[in-house]
Amino acid sequence: MAKSPKISASHEPGGLIVHISGLLPSLSPAEQRVARLVVADPADAARRTITDLATAAATSEATVIRFCRSVGMDGYPQLRIRLAAEAARRIEPPDARVVGGDIPPGADLAQIIATIAFNDARAVEETAEQLDPAVCEQVVEAIGGAGRIDVYGAGASGFVASDFQQKLHRIGRTAFYFPDVHTALTSAALLGRGDVAVGISHTGTTSDVIEVLEQARARGATTVALTNFPRSPITEVADFVLTTAARETTYRSGAMASRLAQLTVVDCLFVGVAARNRARAKKALEATAEAVQSHRVGSTRRRG
Repeated sequence: MAKSPKISASHEPGGLIVHISGLLPSLSPAEQRVARLVVADPADAARRTITDLATAAATSEATVIRFCRSVGMDGYPQLRIRLAAEAARRIEPPDARVVGGDIPPGADLAQIIATIAFNDARAVEETAEQLDPAVCEQVVEAIGGAGRIDVYGAGASGFVASDFQQKLHRIGRTAFYFPDVHTALTSAALLGRGDVAVGISHTGTTSDVIEVLEQARARGATTVALTNFPRSPITEVADFVLTTAARETTYRSGAMASRLAQLTVVDCLFVGVAARNRARAKKALEATAEAVQSHRVGSTRRRG
């Protein structure tokens, strides 16, 4: 299967700011300075001339033009128009202090709660908005027809990988998760055509996950990458690429908002697979629920 084509900036369903945020790590340092100004305040950037924006980013007008092309724009006029439209459609929270994800020194607990809640909700919403249903459908079809599914992830992404494996197992799919890279590699070496390997990495740069996915692909398995950055290294070893849209708050880089966004995608895939064979999934869920019922407090069923 061929890798899913990247969505161009003129078609990104989740919005231009989500698109630019996802491409930020792949930009040059000077272009990243432009990108951060644009992402931080689209309305302000839209009002600036190219000279003003270049000066604010401590770079040249030529770099701003290169940035425009890097994110899929024909030039700076198109970028300004798109940024103005993006700023007009953005819905800000009642308390503007929670925007941006940064928790300033001296913030009280109420502000911390509001900031985290707003940014977590935004991560889920923007992830759902930019997900490509056509690519999701292809991944669901591959998983639904797979003889075996291996799911890989490290750190916080490992929790998501484990959750996905458990969900698939609950509906009768043969799925495995290996937290150790050595056992993951040996498992991947036994995959073949008709099997699916899913690699989860927020940054898309986790070498263990990339190596395992590369091994699975070499054996003929269909490979799927779930990452926040569509030009990250993991996408180079994936047949299908699914992306999240998470921006972390202070103290939580690569941890919680990203995990919620990943879980959103995982749940979409899980329900998609279950819906392909509702009767089988329903029967499996009922059987597995019944198996653990006696271990719940207040259960009327006696343990044998």
